[in-house]
Amino acid sequence: MRNAYLTALYDLAKRDRNILALVSDNGAVVYDKFRRDFPEQFINFGISESNMVSVAAGLASCGKIPFAYTIATFLTMRAFEQIRVDVCLQEMNVKLVGIGAGLVYSNLGPTHQATEDIALMRSLPKMTILSPADPLEAKYATYAAAEINGPVYIRLSTGGTPVVYKNEYDFKLGRAVTLRDGKDITIISSGGIVHEVLKAADNLEAENISVRVLNMHTIKPIDNQAILKAAGETAAVLVVEEHAIDGGLGSAVAEVILEGKIKSPAFKRLGLNNVFPAGYGTYDEMKEGNFLSGKDIAREAKKLFRK
Repeated sequence: MRNAYLTALYDLAKRDRNILALVSDNGAVVYDKFRRDFPEQFINFGISESNMVSVAAGLASCGKIPFAYTIATFLTMRAFEQIRVDVCLQEMNVKLVGIGAGLVYSNLGPTHQATEDIALMRSLPKMTILSPADPLEAKYATYAAAEINGPVYIRLSTGGTPVVYKNEYDFKLGRAVTLRDGKDITIISSGGIVHEVLKAADNLEAENISVRVLNMHTIKPIDNQAILKAAGETAAVLVVEEHAIDGGLGSAVAEVILEGKIKSPAFKRLGLNNVFPAGYGTYDEMKEGNFLSGKDIAREAKKLFRK
């Protein structure tokens, strides 16, 4: 996913000299090609996330389009005040790119695991939030972000993200993608965990439970229409997120359903429930240890549907 983002950013910078790559020390090596070919469009701020965001806002005020990239936890937490005041309050055309979404930095512990970032960014007026599910969608999200005149947060996993889309498709900002249609239960998700959701859907289909899978690649603005349609047409809605359930995607979906004034389906949010991520290990081990593997998702979906 990271490499797909970098490829798209390189293409954008080649076409538009106002596109800038800003980094906060980490990952500088992966920018070698960009730095070599566009030295005047690259700035490494060192370990100084807050400064990077404030400078990004200043550059945007001069007509530049900065993409500020660093580890998601450091970007959204250390620089939150600058994002709020310098970027969102002023409605600056700044793109914030957080790498290491969810549990992917599995061996570095909660300091590097971004499990509250969606809640933080959702709270900010004018902020668009994009959470791609695989490399192809990361490319689409990068191009879409460049077209938006205002603040954007792109939430990325690292390299090696499994493929969800085998073919190109028509990416539309604010429109969920129905990866699988079904009439019994809807599972809504976003980001790298979508791959586990599809595994769960396979298991459920084998037990004759028809599953609709919605990939909510745009978390803000969210696709109200797709959510309400699913809630009206299936008996249950399960939201799966590699994130705390408070303030995340599940909260956003619940708000839509409750405010939609429809007969509410059985509903559950599956994610980190008032806890920090548990354990250290490989990415797969972390998903299993935090009950976010395909088998865990299938089990919770069955319980919800039967209820």
